[in-house]
Amino acid sequence: MIVDAHLHVWDPSRAPYPWLTADLHPLDRALLIDDIAADLDRAGVARVVLVQAADNADDTAVMRVEAARHPDRVAAIVGWLPLDDPDAVEEGLAVFTEDPLLVGVRNLIHEREPGWLSQPAQSAALGLLAEAGLSLDFVTGSADALAEIPEILERHPTLRIVIDHLGKPPIGGSPSDRATWRELLAEAAAHPLVHAKVSGLYPPVGDARAWDVDDVRPFIEDAAELFGAGRLMYGSDWPIVERAGGHGRVHGALLEILDGWGASERAAVLSGTATRFYRFSRIPLERTTA
Repeated sequence: MIVDAHLHVWDPSRAPYPWLTADLHPLDRALLIDDIAADLDRAGVARVVLVQAADNADDTAVMRVEAARHPDRVAAIVGWLPLDDPDAVEEGLAVFTEDPLLVGVRNLIHEREPGWLSQPAQSAALGLLAEAGLSLDFVTGSADALAEIPEILERHPTLRIVIDHLGKPPIGGSPSDRATWRELLAEAAAHPLVHAKVSGLYPPVGDARAWDVDDVRPFIEDAAELFGAGRLMYGSDWPIVERAGGHGRVHGALLEILDGWGASERAAVLSGTATRFYRFSRIPLERTTA
């Protein structure tokens, strides 16, 4: 079984997505599971984790509706709670704890000022997440933000964090860029509760299609050395992945890289880590051999 641990759905008619402008055409429309289902089937992806795409509750509602429509496909949801309002987070946790699919929280912190998560209100909210057993998806605009993770875990040592997209490695950048990213990722990986997603791996600047397998491979190998396969999970980053050549191209590249790994390591990255980290509540038996 393959689990896609980072897949988005959105519908601008039901939720606001301020970043989803005409510059991202043709992605600036409703894109739901029906739009990617055939590609998932071709890739052998049985289950997906839907991940927050906007800082509002309507976006979480869109994901929950999609989960209800596709119960055999959606294994978990990483939703949104306003981390700068701990009172609202405490109130919202009642909904999260009632729905076993709501397993984690993400905010678009890469659009905030550096250190936003370390402010008092946000720190209090992260404490509430840790107490509730919810994970935090940590999304970055660049590798620099990875430096915040050890500081967060000093205050909240039981908070489970997964780094989205390996913290935006400098694919197409210089050796020194790679060394800086690796050092920051290593510091985050030193904490055993930190995991990372092998997702969104294409040039962070310029043409997102300007990459090949050998451009990506060194960064995945670095991550494997730092985390081990047991703390890495695969994610497609669809629909954004369409800007990097499409779901099939990116998925195929990952499988090519993993081809030289041991069977247990491949299984961890492709399903085991996500299943364990996100604490899937249900996986229909008929899907487990896909």
